[in-house]
Amino acid sequence: MKNAYPPPLAATAEADAYLHIQTAIRMGTYAPGMRLIAEDIATEIGSSRMPVREAFRRLATEGLVVIRPNRGATVSGLGLEDMREVFETRAVLEGLAIRTALPRMTPATIDTLERMLDRMDERMENSADWTSAHRDFHEYLCSLSGRPRLMKLIADLHSQIESTMRLWFKHLDRPLSARDDHMDLIAALRTRDLDIAEAAMREHVQATVPELMQFLETRSPPSSALP
Repeated sequence: MKNAYPPPLAATAEADAYLHIQTAIRMGTYAPGMRLIAEDIATEIGSSRMPVREAFRRLATEGLVVIRPNRGATVSGLGLEDMREVFETRAVLEGLAIRTALPRMTPATIDTLERMLDRMDERMENSADWTSAHRDFHEYLCSLSGRPRLMKLIADLHSQIESTMRLWFKHLDRPLSARDDHMDLIAALRTRDLDIAEAAMREHVQATVPELMQFLETRSPPSSALP
């Protein structure tokens, strides 16, 4: 199963710089609060500074980078309330996506989702691989809505929290598994009831929040917001 949101092909120098920086932010290589030096990144990817600066502006519109006059670009950092807001917004948008997608779903769709859960189980011991498989599951499911603007909003929200989620999963003292929770979601889809399916998705997204907040409260920046 291909990722529902495959990265666009880097057809230009600006697109190449964008993909490089976005991936580094999502993977946590460029951590929240880190200053991004256009000259250094340009050298790293074999580009000039202008495409990198254009990439900064694009990433700023997605909430991944903050650009300040005379201070350059810095990787965005989400505070606790920012993180809560992202999950609240995700819950609403992904609930809407499920409501829109449900009439399009077939038994084959459910089979695909269950195979994607198998892939997640196979990656339980590797937090980086599990995080990617988990995002694939959610984005594939939301993509069935056939609403590209809605899908773009959801994907941007996932990108804003992905590095934090990877950090959290890396520090968990148990194997990663959320099969029961996701099977509950699939059971809701099987009802074919729009209200039940939407409510199940909202509850599923929000269920992560209490434990994640507890983890973040014990940590200093980069989990806190930028000054």
